[in-house]
Amino acid sequence: MIFDEIGSLFINAAALSDWRYWVMWLIGGLLIYLAIAKDMEPTLLLPLGFGTILVNIPLSGAIDQVGANGQVTEGALSTLFNAGIANELFPLILFIGIGAMIDFGPVLSNPKLMIFGAAAQFGIFLTFCAASMFFGTNDAASIAVIGAADGPTSIFVSQMLNSKYQGAIMVAAYSYMALVPIIQPPVIKALTTRKERLIRMPYKQVEISKTTRILFPIMVTIVAGIIAPTSVALIGFLMFGNLIRECGVLNSLSETAQHVLANLVTIFLGITIAANMRAEQFLKPETLLILCLGLVAFIFDTAGGVLFAKFLNLFLKTKINPMIGAAGISAFPMSGRVVHKLGLAEDKQNYLLMQAIGVNVSGQIASVVAGGLILNFFL
Repeated sequence: MIFDEIGSLFINAAALSDWRYWVMWLIGGLLIYLAIAKDMEPTLLLPLGFGTILVNIPLSGAIDQVGANGQVTEGALSTLFNAGIANELFPLILFIGIGAMIDFGPVLSNPKLMIFGAAAQFGIFLTFCAASMFFGTNDAASIAVIGAADGPTSIFVSQMLNSKYQGAIMVAAYSYMALVPIIQPPVIKALTTRKERLIRMPYKQVEISKTTRILFPIMVTIVAGIIAPTSVALIGFLMFGNLIRECGVLNSLSETAQHVLANLVTIFLGITIAANMRAEQFLKPETLLILCLGLVAFIFDTAGGVLFAKFLNLFLKTKINPMIGAAGISAFPMSGRVVHKLGLAEDKQNYLLMQAIGVNVSGQIASVVAGGLILNFFL
């Protein structure tokens, strides 16, 4: 027994000469740094970074190891992966928490805003075409969903399509979500004139009945399910979370779903996905290409929403501020706030928050439906 331990020690010491372990430790450390020092999605990047270090220790007991006799020793992260990611359970539970956070009031006050959420998914399908030149169909479809800036949907789609690059896809999706305030403003400014950014959109408060708020998540689930049956699990769990929020009789559960449940599942999601962040899987040229394609998808989703708003303005008497189209991605509520701040930067009296949040909420629904459509096509 002692000799076995000594032998393992020498094997570990020899394995440390492999530069890939050191690179993965640096990547794990970078993710931890971004989570703590820069406050970038800390509930996800912190466990993901620490998990990356855990799985890249030679002969790590955190993941399954095959012994010399062929016997498999189960690791905790591998067990969690099979229990929560392989069957898509963790992303779906997280959607309950996200649904409980969302107030669909701004959309119900102005239903026309939903069209911008759909327009902002343009980058997903454009990136799929580009990614198909380098990857297989299922991997290309999984990479394209990064553009929606919807981490749980990206994970769900990549798992359902059995993508080999889940770790890279998750890092890209959540990193770009956190970088919304950096990525979106230059794209928006490049596509709009100052005159367009100065357009004011007065907001009229409309009282939404409780009945409407309760019926909305139910009807969205039915309609989305008919359009894309594979999206029923995604949209259904999201809308179930919202129904908990709006029903008025489950306030304590709503609070739990918004805070405790969402944060707890996100932590497990991050550290579990790290099981796919092993050096031999992650350190490939394809990983860098995925990060680049994810950025392309994100930029074109933003551009798609802005350009669609500019197109509509050609036919409208009352002009729309094209910047709100950029909020159609799923990064809620960051994208809506970015658009609002850009409006205030041009005119301190130009309040676009409610319209931008309405489009942002629509983007949350549209990204889930887009993910469901992709699954319909490729499953």
